[in-house]
Amino acid sequence: MPKWAKLVLYLLVAAVLTRLIPFSSLFRNLNTMIHEFGHAVVALATSGRVSSIDLNANHSGATYVMTYSTWSSVLVSLAGYVSASLFAVLLFYGYYKKQQKQGLILMTAVALIMLILYVHDGFGVVWLIGFIALNALMYFVWEPLRNFYYMLLCFLTLEESITSSLYLAWVSITSPRSAGDAALLAQDTFVPAIGWSILFVAFSLLCANWCIRLFAKTHEGRSSNRSSSSGSRRSKMRA
Repeated sequence: MPKWAKLVLYLLVAAVLTRLIPFSSLFRNLNTMIHEFGHAVVALATSGRVSSIDLNANHSGATYVMTYSTWSSVLVSLAGYVSASLFAVLLFYGYYKKQQKQGLILMTAVALIMLILYVHDGFGVVWLIGFIALNALMYFVWEPLRNFYYMLLCFLTLEESITSSLYLAWVSITSPRSAGDAALLAQDTFVPAIGWSILFVAFSLLCANWCIRLFAKTHEGRSSNRSSSSGSRRSKMRA
């Protein structure tokens, strides 16, 4: 099977399975949190200001920033989708390195920063408090349960990074002025919204390929370890 077909198959299976898990829709806001946090970080890094961030129940969000140059505005607009895709890779890398606890700490730290500094009312406050509390609980629970929870967040973040960029591409075709970050980029550059949307889709698929490779490599390594252990035990028995 071609590599691209395996990637699509992995993503389709993961999308179906994760939607069968109760309340999985709530965890999809993790992608929104990272997306908006990416905007905020780049705005601050380019000497801009961040006044507030909204996280909504329908998985949308908004970051209210002030920038002082066109290049800064472009970087801030780029940061959302790029950050979300790269964060999915980071989560899978943590899974590969067996650093699920560190991954939970990182996600909780981002949520706590947003709650203290930028998200002040509405659904976002409730969601962030619940997410922080659940992460704290999962940090101390039975390891297989914690790993399952972490893996769920990995795949949900991966799926959302792809589906959100695909949805942006659709909006860029049907209503370009409503295409969020792509529309803002179109205003600051000579590239239309659909061009930026295609770039986001391509980048999300590239990151998805990295994620699936890390996931497959992790399980291949564990299978090899189990086979080696089994062979060692058989040798001892023959001896």
